[in-house]
Amino acid sequence: MTHHSLLRQITDYAHRANPYPLYKELHKTPVLHEEDGGPYLVSSYWDILNLLHDPRISSDAANLAAAGADEAGGASETGLPPSFIRQDPPEHDRLRRIANRPFGPPHSPYKIESMRGELAEIVSALIDGFGEAREIDVVDQFAYPFPVTVICRLLGVPREDEPRFRAWVDPIVASLDPDTGRDDAERGRAAQEARMELGMYLAQLVEQRSKEPTGDMLSELVTSHGPGGTMTTMEVLSTAVLLLIAGHETTVNLITNGMLTLLRHPEYLERLREDPKLAVNIVEELLRYEPPVQLVPQRTCIADIEIRGITIPKGSRIWLVLAAGNRDPERFRDPDRFDPDRGDIQHLGFGSGIHSCFGAPLARLEAQIALAELARRLDNPRLVEDPPPYRQNAVLRGPRHLRISFGDLRP
Repeated sequence: MTHHSLLRQITDYAHRANPYPLYKELHKTPVLHEEDGGPYLVSSYWDILNLLHDPRISSDAANLAAAGADEAGGASETGLPPSFIRQDPPEHDRLRRIANRPFGPPHSPYKIESMRGELAEIVSALIDGFGEAREIDVVDQFAYPFPVTVICRLLGVPREDEPRFRAWVDPIVASLDPDTGRDDAERGRAAQEARMELGMYLAQLVEQRSKEPTGDMLSELVTSHGPGGTMTTMEVLSTAVLLLIAGHETTVNLITNGMLTLLRHPEYLERLREDPKLAVNIVEELLRYEPPVQLVPQRTCIADIEIRGITIPKGSRIWLVLAAGNRDPERFRDPDRFDPDRGDIQHLGFGSGIHSCFGAPLARLEAQIALAELARRLDNPRLVEDPPPYRQNAVLRGPRHLRISFGDLRP
């Protein structure tokens, strides 16, 4: 296997169902540079962790474009400024601090925990909705509608509008895929159009909330005044688009990957049924073993950086392969084994540093409740197809469908 083919295979859909042998191969060259102008791939746990905290690594969309990446969907094409995950300090820090005020600590420390009852009700209603069916698609009937419902309620999107989001979100997410074998220009145009439509929809909501606040997150972003200042209308829109997409897309994969993994390891499914508290450890191990975000391709060096004797020049693109770091044998013992009983599960599933996942507390709670309740209520669940069909995306990796059958539906 050549280095050239290794990079291509990582993004090749043919390996989506099981990319882990490729990551194991990648560990032999922890800093891999395929070709002139191509990205540097970093796969070691400790190297990735250090780079996530290194100010010489930029997330700024302008730097990425200067490094030669196709950055369709910037401010000039969508009318929206980059969200805070595509910016560096100090602007990143200002916007993230404002966005965090209505969402979590230190300003709203009990916001997520206070949602536990509501989350459980949504999960119960979705499972009740299976009705008399004894074969379901976990993605379409559960893992997708659950987090979409949650983030829409948080932001204040009317329930009748929730189904419209999939048509907008799918092309936006597809544009994040670094698969160079597909039509980048077409994906970029589709993503721009979807962002524009979603932005226009949210602009109407923002205007309504500025006149009549309703206590939801969108209202607070529009009306809140704190030590960090306020967001402009365009910044509110950009942040809302980010939260709607990031607030559900990764959680869909986390829940679906989780159910797939538990069905492949029935001993833990049975333990979870008997002890719902095990969901905490199970979700943390899932974030290590089958992370919903496999790699971070949107980083640029703004200075020369030396890693393991290799100098990555200023202006180079870097891909941080989080899923490879999570299975680094230098960091985790027996890394290819699913083991929720590990004493140390300090994974990279939510990233780290200033860009660590904004919604991690919510995603954790959603996945814990979802998997525990599926384990409790589904009698003798079984996979209909293994491996299931996967989504195209190499970055946000998860099954497109997960069909399972079961014997009965417990009350």
